[in-house]
Amino acid sequence: MMVGVPTSPPHARPLVGTAVGLASVAAILATLGPLHGHLGEGTPGLLMVVPVVVAGLIGGVRPALVVAVAATLAFSVGFLPPVGTLRVDVPADVLALAVFTVVAGAVGTLVARAETRRVAAEQRAVEIERMHAELAAAELERSRLLVDAERARALEQLDGQRAALLRSVSHDLRTPLVTIRAVASDLHAGTDYDEVTRTRLLLLVAQEADRLDRLVANLLDMSRIEAGALAPALDAVALDEVIDATVARFRAGLGDADVDVVVDVAADLPEVLADHTQLGQVVINLLENAARHSPRGGSVEIAARVDGGAVVVTVRDHGRGLAGAVPSRLFEPFVSTGPGRTGLGLAICRAIVEAHAGTIEARDESEGGATFSFTIPIAP
Repeated sequence: MMVGVPTSPPHARPLVGTAVGLASVAAILATLGPLHGHLGEGTPGLLMVVPVVVAGLIGGVRPALVVAVAATLAFSVGFLPPVGTLRVDVPADVLALAVFTVVAGAVGTLVARAETRRVAAEQRAVEIERMHAELAAAELERSRLLVDAERARALEQLDGQRAALLRSVSHDLRTPLVTIRAVASDLHAGTDYDEVTRTRLLLLVAQEADRLDRLVANLLDMSRIEAGALAPALDAVALDEVIDATVARFRAGLGDADVDVVVDVAADLPEVLADHTQLGQVVINLLENAARHSPRGGSVEIAARVDGGAVVVTVRDHGRGLAGAVPSRLFEPFVSTGPGRTGLGLAICRAIVEAHAGTIEARDESEGGATFSFTIPIAP
């Protein structure tokens, strides 16, 4: 006799279990009843437990108890003398029937409860598996949403940077172009200027052209930085010569700006391992930044000294300082240090210095102004 997991609905299982159990009892009684004189009482008693177990597996506790009672009655009628009646003459047979009833009911109950627990465990396992699948799907969706959100933030930041770049570059380009166009128009029209004024105007055109050149250079360098192509050509460089040449070029480009540049370079400054052109760009970007934040009649101080295995270069102004700005953010692209500025100069400085295995920082001075400093390793 094969027992399988029932496929009927849960509310119908007790009826099915009872029916199958009773049918099994009837089948055993019909099959073995005619042989009661040859079998004894043990074999039918054991077989009559099987329908109880089947009823418990299929229907649960109540069908098992009902079938246990039916099996007891069938056992009494079919196998205990006098056969064919419910009457029992021998007291020992009464005790046997009682024991059979208790054992059959207990076995059926245990089997039914075990089956109930098994079914419940399978249902819990299925539910847990479903919950795991839902959790995995939710985690996958969360990861996708995070990626989308990060992409949206990146695009938003990129759009903001592009807008800031367009505003700043348009301002920085327009100002020198207006000056160059005005002077060129006047000179082309043959306006009568004295020699001193004419020389000053031509110098102004040259200064504005240099300013445009530095702006374009900054934009090109930023594109190289973003592409990872800003590789310095390292060589032993005399830093004092770089500072002197850069300061001279910077002073020539000051024009009417009333700013004094004070140079304090330590004597016998060792050579550094650097790219001559890139190092000069760092110095002039810091000088321009300091001059832009210095009051008229103020001064910009640049100094260089040895500190361990590196040379420290500092550029200080006497303006209003960092004005509450986070120092590290000043070196991020498009974080402007003033209206109409691209915010590229300091970002390029950091990229170049870090490419030279150096460091760069900014700090407020207690007596006013701000100091930007960077380090460059000494050449071996």
